[in-house]
Amino acid sequence: MLVKTADYQKENLCSIVVDYIREMILCGVYKEGDHILETEVAKNLGISRAPVREGIKELQNEGIVTVIPRKGTYITKFTLEDIKEVFDIRLLLENNILEILISENKLSEEDFLTLENIVSSMIQVVNGPEDIEKKAMIINMKDMEFHRFIWKKSGSSRRVEILEGIFFQLRMAMLYDTNETGNLLVTATDHYEIIKHLRSKDLERCKKALREHIVSYKDGRF
Repeated sequence: MLVKTADYQKENLCSIVVDYIREMILCGVYKEGDHILETEVAKNLGISRAPVREGIKELQNEGIVTVIPRKGTYITKFTLEDIKEVFDIRLLLENNILEILISENKLSEEDFLTLENIVSSMIQVVNGPEDIEKKAMIINMKDMEFHRFIWKKSGSSRRVEILEGIFFQLRMAMLYDTNETGNLLVTATDHYEIIKHLRSKDLERCKKALREHIVSYKDGRF
């Protein structure tokens, strides 16, 4: 089946809108409850309103924005229960991934060095000159880089697919967790515990380190 050029361009512009709004949320430009104006997004991206509407529909399906009839589009407010649900899904699947990595000896010394380098780069960000919001955003991205590396090394394509499917919600939940209750240096260095127990193949301690890495669990907020 041939795809019409106009349809392809529309789909491509829709993806640009989705990525733009996601990044504006993660950068803190759009905050929970903020009103998104189609005309403003279209103007900022230099496109018509049609692909903006399509992009908003996609974000609505993902639960990232809420469309209220006759009022407009708003950034969805994530409740503590929403965030807990995202983390519960993550822990369930990532614990399975840890089991695979350890039982099947999936990680090489080179892999451990890669993980340690990611953590080192996180610590450099913590000690860098950027303001706290910028640091939190970069740490959030590096944190996900660390865990995505682990996911993919497991070779569990279906688990990875599910985790990737909630990737943006995970980033939002992790950013909330860090901003509200976390310490950036602790968030970064927590990963050393995960690496240590992966190396020693101590599954239970590895799972405990992962759970305690999520500040809201460690602080009893959940």
